[in-house]
Amino acid sequence: MGLFRMNWAPAWSSLPDKEDRMRVLFQYPNGRLAFLVPSPKWKGTMEELAAKDLPVGVTEYSIVPDDAIPTDRSFRNAWDYDHAGKRVRVNFERAKEITKERLRKEREPILKELDVKFMKALGAGEYPQPIVSEKARLCDITKLVDQCKSLQELKDLSCNGTV
Repeated sequence: MGLFRMNWAPAWSSLPDKEDRMRVLFQYPNGRLAFLVPSPKWKGTMEELAAKDLPVGVTEYSIVPDDAIPTDRSFRNAWDYDHAGKRVRVNFERAKEITKERLRKEREPILKELDVKFMKALGAGEYPQPIVSEKARLCDITKLVDQCKSLQELKDLSCNGTV
C-alpha cells in the first residue's frame, strides 16, 4: 500500500533499494511542485504509485531520484523542475519575492514598536531621529533583495536593527 506524501521525506532517503530512493514529481495547477514518496512497505513500481496516488486531474509527472531534490527547503515554494537537467532547482525571481514577503512580515512588529517609541519621544518634546532613520531603513529593506546575487544573500537578509 502506498503512502501519499506531499513533501520530500529525508528520513526515507537512506533506504537501500534504488526504487525506494525515487520520487514521483508533479505540479499542481497553481504551479507548486509536489512529490509522492513511497512508504517503506510499498512493493509496487513508481508508475503504479503515481497511478494510485496522484491527485485528481494531475496527469503529468516525472519519476526522479531523491538526490534531484534540494535538501535546503528555504525556498521550497520557488522550486521548478528542470526537465533538461532532471533536477529540481530554485527559481531565483520567485525566491526574491518570497524573501520580500518574509521581510515584510518580519518588519511589521518592529515598525509597530518603533511607532510607539516615536510617539513617546514626541510626547516628551524630543525629535527621535534614530527612530526615524530606522523606520526608513525598514521601509526600504525590500529594495535590498533586488541587489542580491545568490540564494545565500537572500537568506541572510534580515530586519535586525539597532534602535
